[in-house]
Amino acid sequence: MTASLDAYWMPFTANRQFKKQPRMLAKAEGMHYWTPEGRQVLDGVAGLWCVNAGHARPKIVQAIAEQAAEMDFAPPFQMAHPKAFELAEAVAKLAPEGLNKVFFTNSGSESVDTALKIALAYHRARGEGHRTRLIGRERGYHGVNFGGMSVGGMVGNRKMFGTMLGGVDHIRHTHDPARNAFSKGQPAHGAELADDLERLCGLHDASTIAAVIVEPVAGSTGVLIPPQGYLQRLREICDRHGILLIFDEVITGFGRTGTAFGAERFGVTPDLITCAKGLTNGAVPMGAVIAKQSIYDTFMAGPEHLIEFAHGYTYSAHPLACAAGLATLETYADDGLLTRAASLEAYFAEKLHTLRDCPHVIDIRNIGLVGGIEMASRPGAPALRAYDVFLDCFKEGLLIRTTGDTIALSPPLIIQTEHIDQIVATLRQALQRVA
Repeated sequence: MTASLDAYWMPFTANRQFKKQPRMLAKAEGMHYWTPEGRQVLDGVAGLWCVNAGHARPKIVQAIAEQAAEMDFAPPFQMAHPKAFELAEAVAKLAPEGLNKVFFTNSGSESVDTALKIALAYHRARGEGHRTRLIGRERGYHGVNFGGMSVGGMVGNRKMFGTMLGGVDHIRHTHDPARNAFSKGQPAHGAELADDLERLCGLHDASTIAAVIVEPVAGSTGVLIPPQGYLQRLREICDRHGILLIFDEVITGFGRTGTAFGAERFGVTPDLITCAKGLTNGAVPMGAVIAKQSIYDTFMAGPEHLIEFAHGYTYSAHPLACAAGLATLETYADDGLLTRAASLEAYFAEKLHTLRDCPHVIDIRNIGLVGGIEMASRPGAPALRAYDVFLDCFKEGLLIRTTGDTIALSPPLIIQTEHIDQIVATLRQALQRVA
């Protein structure tokens, strides 16, 4: 297969290692993938944090096929199709009260860039065009477009791409293993870390800051759970200074923490929410930004025939994506999946934390149906120990994800307790084998 693998430059992949020992997936259904040879692999990461309802759900498959036959594409600029409005209404009903305007994109990365542009344009429209600064967080991940990469704070994603956007700064991350190691759910210590935003307000003057963007749970950096009171304090500081608060819920949206959105789980309402992944169960690329009514209304000024917000994508509200999204939300409702993580959280946490006695494990973090197992780095070879666990698990029939030396778990929300037992047993064996 060497020749046939050559042309594809794979994303976020060790291309040379992969092409020497390919890990191919050929089929998926329910909780599992199958390799081309027919070997079954338990999906411990919902594809890539996105297949929340499990694979090949009949209602979603049928909706995509029927929509492709009926209408494959409709232009989104100055035109529309009914399912775009149906899906927007359905998403708005799930969002926190007051967030009821939905702008469709095609990915989490596009959702973040869209939200940042909405924030900047909003302040300009309301006569505060001097608010041009954007604040992210160290170790944050907000996709790979230039806007999201700029407010993001993962060094490996930033170091190769120059100076990025200007006028961006970052508050401190919340990872504090010295005080919070092996916490179950939200750690007790660290609410005061939100006060770092006040430091940046003092440095830049709060009147220059348009928005702050954070993930309620920082997923791609290693599953960092917000300390108790932290998000509430961020909300209070933003309110005090007239700064918009954006929650990047690309991972936490659609049931991952036991509620429709993380905002509901943590009891904090942002001004904008970005989402993607679980919106269509990963079946068709789609993302969205959910905005407060007051933000939308600010744009609705001037002559009615003029475009109020000069932004959008060729595939915004793509018919196939809308069909998949509607069927996905119906599937969530049919099976009670948006709250199912809450009922399994205690069992998941109990089993996951039994791994704390395994070699090299220095922390375990969890909330809802998302977990992180942090390992001590191998001297002189950061990230290699976790990568070896990833390879070992795949060989033994389990798909996990690693970021640095942290193993991340985010299984489909249809998971049963026996699947959790299998994940933990496979991980235990792998952790004991890896030096």
